[in-house]
Amino acid sequence: MLGWLCIPLAFAIGMYLLYRQGVGVAKCIAAVMFAFWPKKDRDKVTLKSCSGWVQHVGRFSKNQVYEFVLDSRLSNGTAEVFLLDRGKRILLHLSQSAPYGKIELVGSGRYYLRWKFTAATGTCELCWQLEDTTIA
Repeated sequence: MLGWLCIPLAFAIGMYLLYRQGVGVAKCIAAVMFAFWPKKDRDKVTLKSCSGWVQHVGRFSKNQVYEFVLDSRLSNGTAEVFLLDRGKRILLHLSQSAPYGKIELVGSGRYYLRWKFTAATGTCELCWQLEDTTIA
């Protein structure tokens, strides 16, 4: 009897560890179609009539300045992206009206990227990179 309890517990622990490493994704979505591809330096989303949110752990180098660019190609609705710290406080907010942001990330390398959709149809891509500090 106790053996059957170990399987769901092991699965839950495995999912939690994957999420903490940035592999897993938490979401609350209502959509006709939704596809999400998180990668090392970008997130891609394709959606149709989508409302809700998606969140995953973003891994960034400590004490670095990052540039973020949101490319929203929506025929309907809105898409927003929030960069959250470990305490889930908003550090950066990107939207169709403010698609660019720059921020210095200090301390812990764990941050969260949270997408929020409202009746959105189309594609979005969020790209980030280290700020170019070369001197010409």
